[in-house]
Amino acid sequence: MVGRPLDDADLVARAQRGDAAAYEELVSRYQGIAFRTAYVLAGSAADAEEAAQDGFVKAYRALGRFRAGAPFRPWLLEIVGNEARNRRRSAGRRDRLALRAAAEGPSGGAAPSPEATLVAAEERRRLLDAVEALRDDDRLVISCRYLLELSEEETAAALGVARGTVKSRLSRALERLRAHLGEVAA
Repeated sequence: MVGRPLDDADLVARAQRGDAAAYEELVSRYQGIAFRTAYVLAGSAADAEEAAQDGFVKAYRALGRFRAGAPFRPWLLEIVGNEARNRRRSAGRRDRLALRAAAEGPSGGAAPSPEATLVAAEERRRLLDAVEALRDDDRLVISCRYLLELSEEETAAALGVARGTVKSRLSRALERLRAHLGEVAA
């Protein structure tokens, strides 16, 4: 079919055969989520930008080892995640993340009242403050899974852990988050 957009598998196969335009299309599709994932893991925009760029370069160089039939996005996010964690580790930072950008989504429907907007903003800030107060492992798994809306597989790849580890960490992190929110409300 002419004009049909190529799926990831087609683009990867073409890129593996040396088609630079096919890889450019993959970069275009995934640069946003790659940057956001790197930002959550690295903690700064500059480090995230470099980690995402380096991740795309490393993924391109590793295309020959990419397993045919495997999903491209989790594979790429694993590479980007490794780059971001390496940058954070080498810098020795423990800066708190600015999660506001990742948490805000497009609004839909009718415009809310000013009161509703204020309440929603206060609730969002309270939730983000509670997430930021969590341990790194808890904050990262919640951020990847819910703020970036990555699947469990993609979260596991980005964090460099097993899928079962994501499930158990997420369960414990949500318990701690609930407890923290309960303390704040009390």
